[in-house]
Amino acid sequence: MSPYAQPGVLPPGPGEVDLELMRRSPLAFIEGLAREYGDVTRHHADGDTVYLLNQPELARHVLKDNGANYTKEETPDDRMLRPLLGNGLLTSNGEDWARQRRLTAPAFRPSSVKTFDGIVTEATERMLARWQGAMASGTPLAVDHHLTALTLTILTRAILGSDIDGIGEGFGSAVDAVNRCIGHYVPDPDPDPADTAQRQRGFQQARFFLDSVTRTLIAARRAGGPAGPENEATLLDRMMSSSHLVSDTDLRDQVLTIVMAGHETTAKALTWTLYLLDRHPEEAARVREEADRVLGGRPPTAADLNRLPVCRRAVMEAMRLYPPVWLISRRAVGADEIGGYRVDPGTLVCVSQWVLHRHPDHWEAPEAFRPDRFDGADLPSHLYLPFGGGDRICVGQHLAMLEAVLVLAMLTQSVRLSLVPGFPVEPEALVTLRPRHGMQMIASPR
Repeated sequence: MSPYAQPGVLPPGPGEVDLELMRRSPLAFIEGLAREYGDVTRHHADGDTVYLLNQPELARHVLKDNGANYTKEETPDDRMLRPLLGNGLLTSNGEDWARQRRLTAPAFRPSSVKTFDGIVTEATERMLARWQGAMASGTPLAVDHHLTALTLTILTRAILGSDIDGIGEGFGSAVDAVNRCIGHYVPDPDPDPADTAQRQRGFQQARFFLDSVTRTLIAARRAGGPAGPENEATLLDRMMSSSHLVSDTDLRDQVLTIVMAGHETTAKALTWTLYLLDRHPEEAARVREEADRVLGGRPPTAADLNRLPVCRRAVMEAMRLYPPVWLISRRAVGADEIGGYRVDPGTLVCVSQWVLHRHPDHWEAPEAFRPDRFDGADLPSHLYLPFGGGDRICVGQHLAMLEAVLVLAMLTQSVRLSLVPGFPVEPEALVTLRPRHGMQMIASPR
């Protein structure tokens, strides 16, 4: 028996917690734990013993160095996502996950995603064209919804070889409904059955819509055959021809996982970036100057990425302050020790990007928006985790950064975006970190 399975030192913590408070204000809850109990905390919730780790070396231990001892299976993330995504890349484990990762990884290599720059710029130009009426009249735009539709269009065209530009808004509404349900996961017994029943109805309707779209993408690809730059096979083509994916359900799970995970996080990263730049005019001016100087009014290409460091750092800093994925959870398979504390099998071990990215021991003025902190910074491993860490780091991180930087440069050189005066902006920690009330902004031509 491992020595760590014997009685030993347990982390400090409050014991059983107020579940209603935790669900109502999860960000304040985890901030309070870290502030009161330190960098390794323990509490009990919903029958689980939960550890929260707030140092990069501890995050690395769980996500990478001893990652084999920590699984996503039966975590809150798994319970929330599996009803929608099935057994896709986000929810599978072990060799099943490894097989899916090997299948999808080539489509997201840096050399592959650079070929998608034309798709990014064309879709962004179409979005800007749709904004013309609102810009002329001064009508506020739901920028978060527009960016969700944009990133969805980019992803489906680039990775799946399909264009669903016409239903992007409906897809975004369905994603909102899903987030409202699975982002408020409540185990039995449910303290508010009526509220949960209403959200469950919305979830089922949204799931049906997302299923329909996903199966339509698959059917259209099957009917049309491979298409793309120089007739290269898309990721969907490769999945359909793989001997390991034999059923429509397998394909549905993979496609929906890629679409959901790949567009939602990038849209939120862009939304928060635009908000922060509006709140910090001096940083916005630096982004505009760089876009004007480098691009001279033309659309950006992948070749411009290294020439747009100010744009890149603005996105990176926005993802530090408002990480699209704000919490990572794993369950201990066997006994372990973390930071000198005993970890028993079955313990739920969590790392919060929201806390880690604002840790005062590692970030100067952690609440401030300072993009230049990423100028040549040598950060400790697993301190900055906008795309997760370890073997399960987001497979689409290179595509996400290409999208975000090119879209930001295009928007910056074309329009000025200002938050509607008095509009409330508050982060809401659901599946992703979203603005609770959306993001209403006024676009004016430059």
